[in-house]
Amino acid sequence: MKKFKSGEYQQQDGYKSFNPAPINRQWAIENPEILELLGHADRELGRLDMFSEYVPDIDLFIYLHTVKEATQSSKIEGTQTNAEEIFIDNINLNPEQRLDKMEVQNYIRAIHEGVSQLSSLPISTRLIKKIHFILMQGVRGKNKTHGEYRISQNWIGGATLKDAVFIPPHHLGMNTLMGDFEKFLHNQDVYIPHLIKIAIAHYQFETIHPFLDGNGRIGRLIIPLYFMEKGLIKRPILYLSDYFEKHRQLYYDHLNNIRVKSDLTAWLKFFLVGIIETAKNGIGTFDAILKLQKSLDKKFAAFGKRSVHVKKLIDHLYENPVINSTKTISLLKVSKPTAIKLLTDLETAGILVETTGYSRNRFYLFQDYMRCFFND
Repeated sequence: MKKFKSGEYQQQDGYKSFNPAPINRQWAIENPEILELLGHADRELGRLDMFSEYVPDIDLFIYLHTVKEATQSSKIEGTQTNAEEIFIDNINLNPEQRLDKMEVQNYIRAIHEGVSQLSSLPISTRLIKKIHFILMQGVRGKNKTHGEYRISQNWIGGATLKDAVFIPPHHLGMNTLMGDFEKFLHNQDVYIPHLIKIAIAHYQFETIHPFLDGNGRIGRLIIPLYFMEKGLIKRPILYLSDYFEKHRQLYYDHLNNIRVKSDLTAWLKFFLVGIIETAKNGIGTFDAILKLQKSLDKKFAAFGKRSVHVKKLIDHLYENPVINSTKTISLLKVSKPTAIKLLTDLETAGILVETTGYSRNRFYLFQDYMRCFFND
């Protein structure tokens, strides 16, 4: 790590772009703080994976994990969608909210596609381009060659190349740089721990910035996909975007300091602390869900014969925590008065919270469940 040199600036026509050094090489970790953090991160990640095995019906809760990742990763890029808006029909959102929601929904679809493809397709140029195509469909930046590496220069910050904060490598080097990136991920002769490897790879991807748009979201999405591909977690239950969002400036500063000062050590520490904190928070989330389930079980008895409907509705709410009478009618095959009465009774019981304040077209939130994920 001490001998690491991040790359060099290359003169282009009227500007200088940064060309990162190849990463598909041997690495030696000598810093004792990094080694200590690495051991801690490995243990916490293992605890999270093991804890998830004991959570009944865990697949019910995976979707909201994914929604949280999508909203937080998109928030870093300036999208302002709240998690609740993902579950509200577009007719009840203004045009700007709909665009933001579409970006988050695309991210969710990209996650699902990436996870589903892992059984037959490793993290590769083919997979990365596939999930980028999904990410950019029908949204802002959709005309920026989605699903293909860029064929023109891009930049970060500023209105033009002249006042840019950072200028990634020239587009003619994309295939070479991304080829090195892909080989590094799968090179079994590079003897470094997986958490260190993906931390280095994430920096490299963000520095290459291979697409005209969507690089940050794709770069962050590759992290959990790598965890799953290497068997560190069995399900997509750990995402770092929430940690990066909470420490956004530090996140950018660390990535930039690698380029400017070749300071990889500080980035690795930051990344490993993120794994530790996120894994602990994940365990806390699952523990809170288990406690919520137990408290709800005690409340079901008060609904008598209707408890079957209540249980079915709650199971639905674990995946879609916003409900109204129309959805209730469709789900339970009941009349409108019955649906409205059931939702009102669930509100009285403290299980749902009405969010609109309207007398008609009311929406109800499974608030205690949402707080298990969004507890800030």
